Amino acid sequence: MQEWLGIRSKLGLHAPMAAESNTSEILIKQTRGDGFMTTRKSAKEFPQELWNSFDRYVHGDIDRRSFLDQASKFAIAGLTIDALWEIVRPNYAWAIQVPKDDQRIKVEEVTVASPKGNGSIKGHLAKPAVGKIFPVVLVVHENRGLNPYIQDVARRLAVEGFMALAPDGLTSVGGYPGDDEKGGELFKNVDRTKMTEDFASAARWLKARPESNGKLGVVGFCFGGAIANTLAGQMGSELIAAVPFYGSQPEAGDVAKIKAALLIHDASLDERIVKGWPAYEAALKANKVTFTHHMYEGANHGFHNDTTPRYDEKAAKLAWSRTIDFFKARLK
Repeated sequence: MQEWLGIRSKLGLHAPMAAESNTSEILIKQTRGDGFMTTRKSAKEFPQELWNSFDRYVHGDIDRRSFLDQASKFAIAGLTIDALWEIVRPNYAWAIQVPKDDQRIKVEEVTVASPKGNGSIKGHLAKPAVGKIFPVVLVVHENRGLNPYIQDVARRLAVEGFMALAPDGLTSVGGYPGDDEKGGELFKNVDRTKMTEDFASAARWLKARPESNGKLGVVGFCFGGAIANTLAGQMGSELIAAVPFYGSQPEAGDVAKIKAALLIHDASLDERIVKGWPAYEAALKANKVTFTHHMYEGANHGFHNDTTPRYDEKAAKLAWSRTIDFFKARLK
């Protein structure tokens, strides 16, 4: 109970225990009309056990009902399950750092042929408004499809002087549906091998664009981090630089095929990914792959995604500045 008193204080729930019936109303007043929280909470305001359970839900190890059942122990003292769900789920309004109509960039929606994959893949293309030739970066989404956060990441890269393409791996099932819950369900229906081929086709299409300088990089987050690792092995010398954010590591046998330089961002509280790092590190060293690895202490899986409480501003900004510097050094 003492722990929860501290958490309640951080959440701004200062009403006395005798007035607990009003605390849900306090939380409701912190939401927009559509139910999203207007103020992003911090993961540190909750027990780590909650985020470990949320991570299992996000990666399909448990369903939403099981997550909410496990989270119910935290929905006490007036903090209802519904209010807790509103706190943890994404609010994509927070992700828009570079609007589509930003005068510094040009954006368009494109469709890329993918004959070895699902036939084609759609994507969000962003490039600087000024200039003719640019280094190119593929941006790969998490396991929910091409949501507004990942689109914005592509535009952030354009502001930094890159031409970036963020493909939608859900193209073959109708595309990102505008809702992460539905996106996660659709994701299960796409053949993983074909989806990987779709991303590879998108990468080669981007590299071959007339505005491309021929130097290709990839950055991915969560599932996209795993794809960044995979493409590094599959594409060989076609790919110059890869930046996986908390992505699952490839099989040791595939590491020998990596020719790209790697910049790897991991979170110390991300038990699933951290567990696989020692073997990956050993394989990278054994195969003399050029890599730099950063472990962000006290950060959770998903720390760069600025739409949920797992966002860690300090870690995210540092990792992003390192990413931009890495791409500028390798691709320009």
